[in-house]
Amino acid sequence: MRILLVEDEKRMAQALCEILRLEKYEVDHYANGIDGLAAIESNIYDIAILDVMLPGMNGYEIAKQARGKGITTPILMLTAKAELDDKVTGLDSGADDYLTKPFMTKELLARLRALGRRTLGTIDNTLSFGDIILDTHTLILSCTANGQSVRLSEKEYRILEYLIANGGRILTREQLAVKIWGYESDAEYNNVEVYMSFTRKKLAFIEAKTAIKAVRGIGYELRCEDV
Repeated sequence: MRILLVEDEKRMAQALCEILRLEKYEVDHYANGIDGLAAIESNIYDIAILDVMLPGMNGYEIAKQARGKGITTPILMLTAKAELDDKVTGLDSGADDYLTKPFMTKELLARLRALGRRTLGTIDNTLSFGDIILDTHTLILSCTANGQSVRLSEKEYRILEYLIANGGRILTREQLAVKIWGYESDAEYNNVEVYMSFTRKKLAFIEAKTAIKAVRGIGYELRCEDV
């Protein structure tokens, strides 16, 4: 799962990035509202964490503009203000949840898990499509038809997670590269091809009817036939 963090307080941002990465989240951090808005508008994030007080543009305005452009990414708003009116303003701007600083790490992670379940439609920490089930904790991929299973690498898991979350829609190589490796990465399209090949082999190993199909000149889609 890829998270956008927009936080200008350096120590807070560093601490949050470390906590989230330890929990196996992919995190991209921006320190001002202008860059934060551009990032959320890319629509590659599963969750956005927005501080309210930011240089360039505050978190309320980022949420409002993003929602105005049809971005549905769940937003968790962070603020030092605990007044009811501030919470109402945040929620009315388009935020899905609100957390007041200082907060406990356990509470932050619990709220992110709740938003993540909403985003990916997870039930009991699993994702499913066709005849496959993907365990989001153990990274084990299973076939419901025969019970066979195999553990995925982190990148293989990210690829299948993204494909399942998009319900069989075609995803371009660029979307996959940015989603899995991020904007700041040096990863190229051949990285997508290599890990796509690995992931396909895992699906073949468990003899799933669900398969990753290449769409010439566009990208890939997850497809399941005769289930």
